[in-house]
Amino acid sequence: MDKFSDYPTSLTAPARDAAAVVPNDAADLPMLPRALYVGVSGDISARLAGGQAVLFRNVPSGSVLAVRARGGNATGTTAAGIVALW
Repeated sequence: MDKFSDYPTSLTAPARDAAAVVPNDAADLPMLPRALYVGVSGDISARLAGGQAVLFRNVPSGSVLAVRARGGNATGTTAAGIVALW
């Protein structure tokens, strides 16, 4: 039973869905996530929803980055176990 099924999903609500992110320099993610979970520490090179490219350095394992990323670049990404949350 889901007592919260009638509540709207907002950017501050817990994620309802997730999918593994395979870093790719060209392809966008199929869904624009609310955040990225990082399973194995390292750098993440991402393309944000606003069009900017950014490099997050030394992201610790277990971190949740509250960014709306269109995609993660293979070039420059050393972190692993990245999961998109929406």
